[in-house]
Amino acid sequence: MTLYADVALPLAVGTPLTYLVPDDLAARAVPGARVLVPVRQRQVVGIVTAVDRPAPAMRARPIAQAPDERPLLDAPMLELATWVARHYAAELGAVLRTMLPAALFHVQGGAARGAPGRTERVLELAERLDLERRDQRFARAPRQREAYDTLERLGGRAPAAQLERLGLSAFALNALIRGGLARATRVRMTTDPFAAFAPSAPPAQPTPAQLEAVEALRALGPGETALLFGVTGSGKTLVYLEYLRSLVAAGQSVLVLVPEIGLTPQTVARFRGVFGDQVAVLHSALSDAERYDAWLALREGTKRVAVGARSAVFAAVPSLGAIVIDEEHDASYKQADPAPRYHARAVAMRRAALAGARVVLGSATPALETWAAAERGAIRLVGLPDRVGAQPLPRVEVVDLRGAHPEHAGAVPWSEPLDRAVAGALARGEQVMILLNRRGFSVFVQCPACGEVWDCPNCAITLTYHRAPPGLRCHHCGHREAVPVTCRACGAATQRFRGAGTQQVEEFVAGRFPAARVARMDVDSAAGKWAHHRILDDVGQGRVDILVGTQMIAKGLDFPNVTVVGVVDADVALNLPDFRSSERTFQLLTQVAGRAGRGPRGGRVIVQTRQPAHAAVASAARHDVAGYARGELAERHDPPYPPHVHLANVVLSGTNERRVAESAQAVVRWLGHLFEEQAASRADLLGPAPCPIARVRGRWRWHFLLRTPDAARLTQLVGYLATHAAVPSSVRLLIDRDPVSLL
Repeated sequence: MTLYADVALPLAVGTPLTYLVPDDLAARAVPGARVLVPVRQRQVVGIVTAVDRPAPAMRARPIAQAPDERPLLDAPMLELATWVARHYAAELGAVLRTMLPAALFHVQGGAARGAPGRTERVLELAERLDLERRDQRFARAPRQREAYDTLERLGGRAPAAQLERLGLSAFALNALIRGGLARATRVRMTTDPFAAFAPSAPPAQPTPAQLEAVEALRALGPGETALLFGVTGSGKTLVYLEYLRSLVAAGQSVLVLVPEIGLTPQTVARFRGVFGDQVAVLHSALSDAERYDAWLALREGTKRVAVGARSAVFAAVPSLGAIVIDEEHDASYKQADPAPRYHARAVAMRRAALAGARVVLGSATPALETWAAAERGAIRLVGLPDRVGAQPLPRVEVVDLRGAHPEHAGAVPWSEPLDRAVAGALARGEQVMILLNRRGFSVFVQCPACGEVWDCPNCAITLTYHRAPPGLRCHHCGHREAVPVTCRACGAATQRFRGAGTQQVEEFVAGRFPAARVARMDVDSAAGKWAHHRILDDVGQGRVDILVGTQMIAKGLDFPNVTVVGVVDADVALNLPDFRSSERTFQLLTQVAGRAGRGPRGGRVIVQTRQPAHAAVASAARHDVAGYARGELAERHDPPYPPHVHLANVVLSGTNERRVAESAQAVVRWLGHLFEEQAASRADLLGPAPCPIARVRGRWRWHFLLRTPDAARLTQLVGYLATHAAVPSSVRLLIDRDPVSLL
């Protein structure tokens, strides 16, 4: 019987391709397994999605190789991949590549590459000799006798490098191999990049409120989700640990997601304090070999706790018991580019439903979608309303920059209340955090004579001035150029830097408080592999007095000696042309305020703004999450925005501006006719229009929104749009379902 299989490929191929399964590969070429297949003139690694397929119309090429003894993905994970592809209008091959370590898709020497990383030579005894036979065999070879005896004392198996370090000669070891007494194999050297990080001490005994929350989570049924809504400093991490401890003890696996790589070392240390070497780490900063080792340890069940960023939601673990998403409101859980543009929260809930696991969403400032779901009873609400030890939330003082007559250092707004608060904390030996959610030194460069502004040649935004290293930089495409000495338009000899970034704040603070030790944490300063950890470790060990940073410093950090938090400019993102700008500002202000006052000395927060009456600022100053949510949810009723409706942002881009605009208008007309034919479509269109950032990386961008209260209907629409929309080959169509940003 001739057997055919569908294979999903990590290429721009809309559907799986059908291949012939050779008889000798039939046992391995099964759903979820890797196969090596020919595609045009090269070999590509794909994943089998189905077998016993009907013969295709054209002659099917045979599968070249099936390298794995058993499938990499089981049936529920394949079903999850299919759901992600359908829900987000993505190609199945792209989804499967996202779910597995990149090293598994490498081809080397015409074959699917095996396990990545370094290997070492290992010697193992092939024959056991009693003492009498040893005396006879090694009568004239004392060095071989020594090598044999040493290898036996080490259990009969040891790396050759270890044996040589013990003083055994390579000649003696090779003589054992030639004589058939030992054999040598090459074995992968596994890597654990977090092994050097000491685990935190086991957590203290939970409070009654925390124990009550743990019991509420234990009452969750298979496939259910809970929102652990706890104020900053209420001890949500301890609740996670207590809840997950019983699951791991019962032989189940758990996934723990954190929003930033910078939080991973701190989270790993806490979880290793409870679970020891059961913890594996998954995130994008690891090498291919490190990711593969962690993935394999989880898949084989030798480690039961996966900690990582967004993609850890796909970790191949047996017996999944629960998925925890810490700071679930964070926008980093949404994959922006490339496809699939999934949201880890939605994927976690779907995976839990398929696996019979539970999902715990933790936040002090839940996403409005999550808050609304809890209010209508779709997910369970578990509350932690107070800080551990009845510690009060920090007092928040709002400073109106319009009338505060701030002192300036360049473009840095620095009010008298903020100055006094920082000076007082330093005098008392306390620590300070200063937030400005904007990188670089200055926002843009402008000629004082003629007003010329330096723009990115590839994107419709200004270039940001960076002082370290010096130069102008685009934060979208990465374009760099030298700081101009003279104006390109009028020839004037000087330039003026407008607006402030974290580099300028760092420089100003260091000059204002010369005795203070100042550090900065943003994408630029924390670019190295362990830079996040080094900076945070310095803060935790008291080697930093003032930490200046972007939103990175607002998330999940716990430093009891931080008593003052200053927000230099709360308005940075407040008026962006995006329906989530107010929500994001409220969450950021509330979260960064929560870094203060976690120790016995209490805390104080200074928020500088030009819009003190704005709901996002005023509610954050009152720590009023429920009040802000009620108001913002009401605002989103008219015009309707999530969570009252479901959205897809459809972006068309290309190098020819007119062609992109015409293509966007043509697609919208086509969809409009389709809606007219289907009177019950329950969907509407907004746009098209140029994107707020009209050009990125040399490509002009137009977009329109698909909006409907029916999630199933949106799934149909984005799927039909992805497969049937007619656009020129020079125009790219991108579908972003459930977008977290419309910029």
